[in-house]
Amino acid sequence: MARACTKCKKEIPDGVELDPMASVYPCCNECWAEWKQYRIMVMNEMKLDMSLPDHRKVVKKYEKVFVGVMTPEGDVVNFADESKRNPEKPPN
Repeated sequence: MARACTKCKKEIPDGVELDPMASVYPCCNECWAEWKQYRIMVMNEMKLDMSLPDHRKVVKKYEKVFVGVMTPEGDVVNFADESKRNPEKPPN
C-alpha cells in the first residue's frame, strides 16, 4: 500500500525505510530531515528546556503543524474529509 507524505504529499515507496518517529504520520525522510533542523531553531528561538514536560509538548505541537497533521490553531487535519481538501471552499 502506497503512502503519501503528510508534508510534501509525495508518494513514499513501500520499500523505503522511514525514521521511526516520521513513520507515525507518515512523513518522508527528506521532510523529516527538514523538521529536525527546524526543531532546533524552534527550541532555540523559544528558549525551550527539553527537561520540562510543557516545553516538550510545545515542540510536539510544532512538529505536528510542520508535518501537516495539525493546524497552527490546534485543529487536527482530517484527510478523509473531502470538503477540507478543497482550498477554494472554506470549511463550514
